[in-house]
Amino acid sequence: MTEAHPVDVAAARPRIRPMRWLAGAAMLVLAAQLGWFLVSNPRFEWPVVGEYLFEPHILLGLGMTLLLTVICMTLGSLLGVLLAAGRLGGFRPLAWACNLYIGVFRGVPPLVQLLFWFNLGYLLPRISLGIPFGPTFASWPTNSVISSFTAAVIGLTLHEAAYMAEIVRAGILAVDGGQKDAARAMGFTAGQSFVKVVLPQAMRVIIPPTGSQFISLLKGTSLVSVIALADLLRSVQIVYDRTYQVVPLLIVACVWYLAVVTLLSVGQQRLERHFGKGQR
Repeated sequence: MTEAHPVDVAAARPRIRPMRWLAGAAMLVLAAQLGWFLVSNPRFEWPVVGEYLFEPHILLGLGMTLLLTVICMTLGSLLGVLLAAGRLGGFRPLAWACNLYIGVFRGVPPLVQLLFWFNLGYLLPRISLGIPFGPTFASWPTNSVISSFTAAVIGLTLHEAAYMAEIVRAGILAVDGGQKDAARAMGFTAGQSFVKVVLPQAMRVIIPPTGSQFISLLKGTSLVSVIALADLLRSVQIVYDRTYQVVPLLIVACVWYLAVVTLLSVGQQRLERHFGKGQR
């Protein structure tokens, strides 16, 4: 019977994986080809991109995009929390109403919602303030109240709230029910239990999809260009309608969208690390 030779771990060498080397080489070739295409193709007109990248009219459009994103995300998140609370509450009529809201506004495309709110004056010529089925105290023409900006805020907020409601509900349901019971046993009120015990743990589940939803909303604001709101895309369209330099102006829009999304992604990662403390 032969004796087994001892294995010297110090002399071990990493295993050669030829398929990984081939895949890496193929990726390098594709990256080089893409880089050469971007540099050598004169139709990209990079000097034009640099000329319009910080053009004041385009920067104003970028500011409108950011403002619209922050407003709609804030209002949509607040409304989403209320909808999630309604779904999780024990009052069935309210839960059914919240379910109906979420089903409708998640099912209708946001572009259709924007067009609907922008053309609300067709269905409702005047907006009145008063007692239901009673006297009217004040009345205004709908078209003077529902501007492009107002229609964009209403449409995107209602659409965003439906998604945020499901995100918040999933985060709350992910927390073990025993956590709330333990907090109540320690003397916390229902509100204190939710704010100090349930919500911090739910944020671990809520933050990642919320960050993705915020980025999706930022890109989704480009839809407001169809109702003539001067966001980033609309500002770019106004310029290339005048200069006929479509591709370089679209690249300008892409550069700004990518820059903002990158910053938001970094912020999302920091929030995830903050609320993930102690999880590992």
